[in-house]
Amino acid sequence: MRKPRDFDADLKALDDKARELKTRKVRQLGELVIATGADALSADELVGALIVLAETKEAGKREAWAKRGAAFFQSRARRTSAATDRNTEGAAAQQSGPQSASVRKGTA
Repeated sequence: MRKPRDFDADLKALDDKARELKTRKVRQLGELVIATGADALSADELVGALIVLAETKEAGKREAWAKRGAAFFQSRARRTSAATDRNTEGAAAQQSGPQSASVRKGTA
């Protein structure tokens, strides 16, 4: 016989997932505001700029803003990956130092 499905547990799990996604969205929005330097603006200025952006229907302006945003993210991705590569290389060099010393101790 098949076990009955616990709809309450399923709904709770979905609600928890939705809450987690909303929290992540808010956190990422905050990170974006900080990364762009918009945190230096007052709340009124930031909201006003977002309202103008949302109200703008001119395709040319929106396309230009989208290109600028894409360039921002691409430059950040390059900087982040370059920093990660440097950290990885540095970590590998640091790891090889102690490992070679322990190998020498074991063979000596």
